[in-house]
Amino acid sequence: MEYIRKLVEDTRFHRFITTLIVFNAVLIGLETFPPVYQRYYTVLIIIDILILAIFTLEVVLKMIVLKKEFFSNPWNIFDFIVVFGSLILYSTPFVSVLRIFRILRVFRTITTVPTLRRIVAALFMAIPTISSVLLVMLIIFYVYAVLGTSFYSDVSPEYFGNIFLSFVTLFQIFTLESWASGIFRPIFDQEPSSWLYFISFIVVTTFIMINLIVGEIVNNAQKISEEVEQDTGEIKEDTSEIKELRKEIREIKEMLQQK
Repeated sequence: MEYIRKLVEDTRFHRFITTLIVFNAVLIGLETFPPVYQRYYTVLIIIDILILAIFTLEVVLKMIVLKKEFFSNPWNIFDFIVVFGSLILYSTPFVSVLRIFRILRVFRTITTVPTLRRIVAALFMAIPTISSVLLVMLIIFYVYAVLGTSFYSDVSPEYFGNIFLSFVTLFQIFTLESWASGIFRPIFDQEPSSWLYFISFIVVTTFIMINLIVGEIVNNAQKISEEVEQDTGEIKEDTSEIKELRKEIREIKEMLQQK
């Protein structure tokens, strides 16, 4: 049991699994090329089975070492679902579902790289704030969609003919994809004051709201990093105290031997 624990906790073992995940992602990408997939079909299937077997062994070893604690970690649960989902569906006719699970294996990179886990954790921590910001954005979109339909439905019915078209148009403007040449300039030629509508929408949604979301995620990532540094600092302090105690014990032993 102790040997298995050391193996699972070994840094080289984690690096090997991470490398295997990246290699598996490359293989999945190669399979999207029909000539490569048809020519090396048997080899790709054998390699995929071997990779799945290693992933299964990894999860089983973790379950043996951690026991009940294994399922207390959400990342371990994700690994379990992805690996054993692929294992169960491998010889079934549900090929499309199996492909989803195989692609999900790529996400296991997050579970093996601590920095990626912090980013994802920061993203989940920001969900309450992001939800509030998205609600405000939905209200802004609705107001501008109604205004756009009222002002420009006659000028540009293909973009602002009704509120649903206006929503789609505003989303395109929000992404800044061909909004100037495709949407703004034809309307601006007929309605010179329309620049105020478009520019104000872009400033409020694209610049201000998105920065609020990004700022919240960055703040949470910083909090997580500070917590990790604090935990690391405490471990270092404990380690230094242990070293000092060992030093004192050696000195006491030397004094006793001299007597």
